[in-house]
Amino acid sequence: MEVKEKKLPFAALTVRNYRYFLTAQIISLTGTWMHQAAQGWLVYDLTHSSLYLGYTGAVFTLPILLFTLFGGVLADRFPKKSILMFTQFLSILPPLLLGIFTLTHSITVWEVLIIAFIMGSINSIDIPSRQSFLIEMVGRGYLLNAIALHSASFHGARMLGPVIAGLLISSIGLPYCFLINALSFIPVVMVLARMQINERKTIPKDIISDFKEGFSFILHNQSIRQLLLMIMVFSIFGMPYNHFMPYFAEDIFQKGAKGLGLLMGGGGTGALLAALTLAIRGDIKNKKGYIMIASFIFPIALISFALTKNFLVAILLLMVAGFSMVSLLATANSYIQLKVPDELRGRVMSVFSFIFLGMVPIGSFSLGYLAEFVGTPVMFIFSGSLCLFAATVNFLKRHD
Repeated sequence: MEVKEKKLPFAALTVRNYRYFLTAQIISLTGTWMHQAAQGWLVYDLTHSSLYLGYTGAVFTLPILLFTLFGGVLADRFPKKSILMFTQFLSILPPLLLGIFTLTHSITVWEVLIIAFIMGSINSIDIPSRQSFLIEMVGRGYLLNAIALHSASFHGARMLGPVIAGLLISSIGLPYCFLINALSFIPVVMVLARMQINERKTIPKDIISDFKEGFSFILHNQSIRQLLLMIMVFSIFGMPYNHFMPYFAEDIFQKGAKGLGLLMGGGGTGALLAALTLAIRGDIKNKKGYIMIASFIFPIALISFALTKNFLVAILLLMVAGFSMVSLLATANSYIQLKVPDELRGRVMSVFSFIFLGMVPIGSFSLGYLAEFVGTPVMFIFSGSLCLFAATVNFLKRHD
């Protein structure tokens, strides 16, 4: 399906398949963010350790580092719709198990870590197919709008999910966050099963050649290569900040589970506003400039958050951090996808996912250890400073 590029707000919603898929994704993603908030609270309740919060974030994202490049090869070899139906169905099982274990009071932190790793493994195969499936549904002309709307749904759920989780934990109990998440994947499976779509077919080579072809494209494209290097630094030292929100909610601001929901919801609100801004604008002519501005704002917000003792100011700073991070990543996503040939999209987007998500476990492990020795606020200042340095280097290279 190829259409002329549309700059109307939310134009991708005119495509029936995408409209239903996005609706189901909103339900599923809200459940996922409920799960993430509840999981962090459960781990901190079991251990009272920032180190284990780092471990939990790391084991969830570690499979992306290990498996997502292979997921990109699968996305270019097999029908993406079939891959997504399989991964979404499997995604029901881990939160269901975690909910049952928690409900029966037979959970330890080690079961949480194992289940998080299983969920991350399924996600690592799902991500490349899901990202490159957008163009199969809407065509190149609606791609930018679809990416922005998809990002808006993700971060809208990021805003709403933790707030719901905080309310549920305080009222009926933590296990129900996991059980609801398990149910939230069912609408996605149902929508995919009913979807009629003509997917592009490719002639696969051997796996090694497929890997080489994707990497060769990136290595020979200077603008994409430089952008990915900066995102890698942000992924290691900036992206894991959400994993440490239970510490700030409980020990710094003393606001409990509801405070955790508000802190995580603050970042989600900023992220949602950023995605909606991109969706309404339709396109950004100077994408590199937009990325550069966002790359400076995020680390400044992160450092300021670590220094404040005011809860409301902290929420506002997380909104700024969420806005700038999504502005950077969503614009980079669209910039890269529009430069990639159709037959390489799955592999190149798997490298993008490998960089901006797969590096997170390295940061989570490292920052968790650092927080144990110097304190979580000092660790945040250190991380923000390194991201600021990376943004400065990228700015200087842009003007070489």
